[in-house]
Amino acid sequence: MKIKNLDGVGAEVLELDIGNLSAREFAELERVFAEEGLVFFRDQQLTPQQHIDFARRWGEININRFFKAHSEYPEIAMVAKEPEQTANIGGGWHTDHSYDVEPALGSILVARELPPANGDTWFTSMYAAYDALSPGLKETLASLHAVHSAKHVFGSEVKYQRETGGRLGNSEAADGLPDPVHPVIITHPLSGKKALYVNPGFTLRFNGWSAEESAPLLNYLFDVAMDAAFVTQFKWQPGSIAFWDNRATWHFAQNDYHGCRRVMHRITIEGCALSA
Repeated sequence: MKIKNLDGVGAEVLELDIGNLSAREFAELERVFAEEGLVFFRDQQLTPQQHIDFARRWGEININRFFKAHSEYPEIAMVAKEPEQTANIGGGWHTDHSYDVEPALGSILVARELPPANGDTWFTSMYAAYDALSPGLKETLASLHAVHSAKHVFGSEVKYQRETGGRLGNSEAADGLPDPVHPVIITHPLSGKKALYVNPGFTLRFNGWSAEESAPLLNYLFDVAMDAAFVTQFKWQPGSIAFWDNRATWHFAQNDYHGCRRVMHRITIEGCALSA
């Protein structure tokens, strides 16, 4: 097993069969994942059941409420785009499940069918975003919490639901979800490092502030987190897998392969409540 640290965020783990991990290999993988918040694998040949088994080594699987499930394996969410469809899933900077009271630990995405070109996924580091802030802003943000929500993305009155053409569902569940409040700066539960925890996809405003008051500071934080120096642009290949930590990264699925099919299998792992 070889570890190749990447310039933006994350590490590529080479010469490892994640379908047949030894206890020692898994312990080393846990260490790398906690430290980097993102790991990539190449040339894997995981069956859907092996995908599920690997995910279960990290925690309880979250059965996604909004994504269409695999026809035989309900643990696997289908992230697909057909040639005739124009909107993709995940086409904007976000982190999964920040709209939950206990946000997900992370997601394991397996490439199953890829377009001949493009369709990269971009990732950026919330550790690096936090480190880039001034001491005074860190101190200010340490006392703030932010409101997150799924309603404006997955709810019944949202244009995105119509654009995705039946690939997402259960909008009533989104309509009924409470909007949780999380610290803006968290202490990561695995690494112990500080990370910025707001995102453009699901963060509405600072708790106790209006949306209008929140927008300038939130937009500044978003700009910091999008710094190209913190970003890795992952190029998918057959057999590629990405495993990201939702508490330490954002991601952005590029929508630049119109007229082609792209099918990914995603499993999300349950997390825990976050603290400052």
